[in-house]
Amino acid sequence: MYHSGSVAQQAAGSATGLLDPRGQNAEAILFQRCTWCGTAMYHRLLCPVCRGSDLRTERAEGTGTVRHSTVVHRNTPAARNVSQIEMSEGFVVRGRVMGPPIGIHSGDRVRLSTAKDPVRGEPVFQLLDEPYRAWR
Repeated sequence: MYHSGSVAQQAAGSATGLLDPRGQNAEAILFQRCTWCGTAMYHRLLCPVCRGSDLRTERAEGTGTVRHSTVVHRNTPAARNVSQIEMSEGFVVRGRVMGPPIGIHSGDRVRLSTAKDPVRGEPVFQLLDEPYRAWR
């Protein structure tokens, strides 16, 4: 679940996945961290490691690495990518990386963008190392 920054924040400890309208960055991804084992997760009700339900909501830094990316041709007028992004805090989120769909690779570093995904409303990321990609 991914919403615009105008959505009201949910109470701490609840399952979120919202953009955070506070702070210097106009938008950020909210995630949960288990208070028992410290595992970071995105949009969960229970910790996947210890099954604890005491989760606190935190704001992600906004940077991550592409874990997996695929090109999708359905339900859109043009091809688009769907990527799994491993955020620097340790959780994985599904989103779209801006750029040519065929040019997104595992291991690419990305940062959360303020752009909106018009199709699914998922987080949109931009490549951090784009100028250095000419050799691939």
